[in-house]
Amino acid sequence: MAKTKVAILGFGTVGGGVADVLAARRFADIEVTHVYNRDYTRKLSRPQAKKLPRTVIWTDDINVILKSDVDVVVELIGGLEPIEGWLKKAIAAGKSVVTANKQLIAYRGAGLEKLAAKKGVSLLYGAAVAGGVPVIPGALQGIGGDEIVRISGIVNGTCNFILSHMEQGAEYAEVLAQAQKLGYAEANPSADVDGYDARAKLCILSRVAMHAELNPDEVPTQSISKVSAVDFHYAKELGCTIRQVSRAQVQDGVVHARVGPMVVPTESPIAWSHGTQNMVVTSGRFGGDVVFSGHGAGAHPTAVAVVSDLLAVAQQCGVVHQPVRKRAVVGEFLAPHYLRFVVSDKPGIVSAIAGALAKVGANIDSILQRPGYPKDRLPFVVTTEPCLTSVVERAVRSIAKMDCMLEKPLCLQMLRIEDKAED
Repeated sequence: MAKTKVAILGFGTVGGGVADVLAARRFADIEVTHVYNRDYTRKLSRPQAKKLPRTVIWTDDINVILKSDVDVVVELIGGLEPIEGWLKKAIAAGKSVVTANKQLIAYRGAGLEKLAAKKGVSLLYGAAVAGGVPVIPGALQGIGGDEIVRISGIVNGTCNFILSHMEQGAEYAEVLAQAQKLGYAEANPSADVDGYDARAKLCILSRVAMHAELNPDEVPTQSISKVSAVDFHYAKELGCTIRQVSRAQVQDGVVHARVGPMVVPTESPIAWSHGTQNMVVTSGRFGGDVVFSGHGAGAHPTAVAVVSDLLAVAQQCGVVHQPVRKRAVVGEFLAPHYLRFVVSDKPGIVSAIAGALAKVGANIDSILQRPGYPKDRLPFVVTTEPCLTSVVERAVRSIAKMDCMLEKPLCLQMLRIEDKAED
């Protein structure tokens, strides 16, 4: 059997995981021949490096890879530059590419796919979204015959780890510190907690499943950092919990998309995901809802997705291609909203809030106030009937100016259970 020669770019956590999987499975048609890593000598003592064939050529010169006879370049470094230029050169040289680079695929994937098709090679990125969960190949081939109109789910394991632990009573800062200690969160956690990582993944899913190319910079994001333990207490009273949710929906040729913490009913599959697990729900016009769930982070789950793509290239498996159109993006959703206020209590606060909401046409659905909190720092919650996010946010900006407000009000969308995709 002819071997597919492979070069790995980046021998970090996932690169080592790929070495582990390949060594354990011993695929007869895959052979790693090159590894690129900056200052690669420090990697040679790793146990994973010793699992690679002794004939592997290690280098810190990308041109060694580009000029070699490798069939597939596996890119595990991340980022846009200089990676985009390197992969363009690899594709131009007739090499297929397998990557886990979500930012690259979100921002530059459409162009790279056109170049790969022109050169007759493959560009596969199953590991770019949800780690070892096969949502990308599943969307391309498993449900490629359906018309997907809605995507929602959890695609960032770090945020899911933080929020699912806060659900047990912990505060944000302490769980973030724990996530950083365990290696789930970076020293600067902004990409995860502020939604940028999940936004890139949502844009990839929109292109793959809904054939809608989005500009990631146009998708609104909201940080989870303002969610506190008290919000989980109130969410529980509403029969809900809180998760970072990525959602996109096609309506009248426009994609409504948003990433941020949302109040999720406990009977929704999205609420069932804990720890670093990921979950994606696709809603099709003909096939209804399909749920993808599993470990979305970690060396080995991500490596499984990478190696699966390698096998697809080695065995010349065809990929479903469908036309993709650029779509305008709006962050608007018609949804109930959860508003949490922290106030120095005095008469007339609720009526003032109700008046501000009524002024923009938003109606109150419920008011919740848990006992046991001091009157000089009282948290309470107002939920609204379904209305546009921009309408509620306009009211919240007005309410935030009230002299009784001790913190900026927290405004979260509330997901509703939708059993059927819209025709």
